Amino acid sequence: MDDSVNKRQATRVFKKSSPNGKITVYLGKRDFVDHISHVDPIDGVVLIDPDYVKDRKVFGHVLAAFKYGREDLDVLGLTFRKDLYLAAKQIYPVQPGTQPRELTRLQERLIKKLGSNAYPFYFELPPHCPASVTLQPAPGDTGKPCGVDYELKAFVGETQDDKPHKRNSVRLAIRKIMYAPSKQGEQPSTEVSKDFMMSPSKLHLEASLDKELYHHGENIAVNVHIANNSNRTVKKIKVSVRQFADICLFSTAQYKCTVAEAESEVADPSQRENLGIIVQYKVKVKLCLGALAGELVAELPFILMHPKPEEEEPAPSTARPSPTHKTEDGVEDTNLIQLDEEADGDDIIFEDFARLRLKGETDA
Repeated sequence: MDDSVNKRQATRVFKKSSPNGKITVYLGKRDFVDHISHVDPIDGVVLIDPDYVKDRKVFGHVLAAFKYGREDLDVLGLTFRKDLYLAAKQIYPVQPGTQPRELTRLQERLIKKLGSNAYPFYFELPPHCPASVTLQPAPGDTGKPCGVDYELKAFVGETQDDKPHKRNSVRLAIRKIMYAPSKQGEQPSTEVSKDFMMSPSKLHLEASLDKELYHHGENIAVNVHIANNSNRTVKKIKVSVRQFADICLFSTAQYKCTVAEAESEVADPSQRENLGIIVQYKVKVKLCLGALAGELVAELPFILMHPKPEEEEPAPSTARPSPTHKTEDGVEDTNLIQLDEEADGDDIIFEDFARLRLKGETDA
């Protein structure tokens, strides 16, 4: 049989060590999906050097923070950063009297591979926490980008309130993300009209989209129907796609920009989050009537999201013969089938946890 058929699919695990190499964090993924009803748990293990830690403890933190200003403007003790969520747990040693949580499959495999100095951790993000959002920095901006970010941190200390030292702490940037729902919503449509003085009737505009939910890279079909029963002339039709970013902190501020635009000349008359950044998209249809008559505007909101990736089917367990041994009666006792899960080896690929980068970002 071909070796590629028998080969098991390896599991990729991210790892990152402290500068002194005394603690290492192992994490199965860096993106955690918000399923509306729940969020994927943050589970992994921390490998420690007990001779270094000694009587101290190892703690884990998950922090969600909103950065809304430049670091070089932090003066007089004011920081342009607000903590939105913080969870802290003691990872090592296990606190007496605590009910041990059942290990996940990943934790079982990691502890089996790394040994007795690997200790599990488990965090659950509440659904109301905002999703990870990053505002694209301006060209030439070397500071950290503004937005909502999540960080997993493990460090050695006496108490969880101790300030971590860089040499014996590990910080990993993680993300809370959402994917597009599987079902489409109602087709966006709107109707607007405008009256004019000394005009027998109205100018009526009806606009609609072909669907509500779009994936990145898809075309947006905009249907525009104009019923002009007035005595005014529609000189131009403008259709644009606009992005709105609502900054929800102490007060709500909104920033908008046009991400796509189309223009047509007419020749002949005829919210669940209360903090963070909420991004919305709208198609704007504008009828230009001239300097005196003004304009008629209609807006169509839609959803732009990434599709949920297809889940990889688990590789089927392969069977292989097991060694035989004889009993006292001289009869051979053979396990006819030995599954890969029972094998001593476990295919895990460890990958260094690299920093997430934005498109267009260069190394400093």
